[in-house]
Amino acid sequence: MSVLSWIILGLLAGAIAKFLLPGRDPGGLIVTTLIGIAGSFTGGWLAVHVFHHHVSRNFYDPATWWAAIGGALVLLIAYRLLFGNSRR
Repeated sequence: MSVLSWIILGLLAGAIAKFLLPGRDPGGLIVTTLIGIAGSFTGGWLAVHVFHHHVSRNFYDPATWWAAIGGALVLLIAYRLLFGNSRR
């Protein structure tokens, strides 16, 4: 997959992560979207380098989606833990 495919996948993964973790985010929609893109790259990198499962072959591969959504969820949770109370 190309970088553009990972960005598109990250946008969708961020939206799915936001759906799975509803609530108010400290950064709003734009930051959540950027976290989804970063989570997509992070999940793909972890899947390849830590779990030794190549996910970058096909955009429609379920392992690619699980890695992207999982990465986005982890980064979204970490972001909420770090910056969740700063906007009160």
